[in-house]
Amino acid sequence: MDQKEKEFRSLVDRYSEPLYWHVRSLVGSHEDTDDLLQEIFLKAWQALPSFRGESAVFTWLWRIATNEALGFLRKQKVRSVLSFGRIDAEAERVAGNDPWFDGDAAQRKFAVALAKLPSKQKSVFCMRYFEELPYEKISEITGTSVGALKASYHMAAEKLKIFISEEN
Repeated sequence: MDQKEKEFRSLVDRYSEPLYWHVRSLVGSHEDTDDLLQEIFLKAWQALPSFRGESAVFTWLWRIATNEALGFLRKQKVRSVLSFGRIDAEAERVAGNDPWFDGDAAQRKFAVALAKLPSKQKSVFCMRYFEELPYEKISEITGTSVGALKASYHMAAEKLKIFISEEN
């Protein structure tokens, strides 16, 4: 195994689990997350020679993962429209029936409400709330201003309150 492979294996070992949970919070499904992780690490491997270190490895990988997850969600939305379905209904179904979910009813309700958020709001909310990333780090990952991120997070939180209160 050459040095490049060792370095990459180290990245995979270090970031697989946090990336899994980041992507899972966005797409909701264990199977889709596993598939996306393979795509993410494949893209990282292919882009590794061009990685110039202008950002931290963490930021670089999170940007790849976020872009892959959002791209996946966009494709799901297009498929839903083409099949005359509702993407939010599918997201709710996935969140509500996930066999890997081990939370209580309140956590399931929260997961279903989270699935209803627009993908960018969900992404910002998950990175800030679950991963506890500072807005500055999220800004590096998404290329969005801190002010816009704060507004997006606030709107997501308000929508979650509404979605959860509607469920009662």
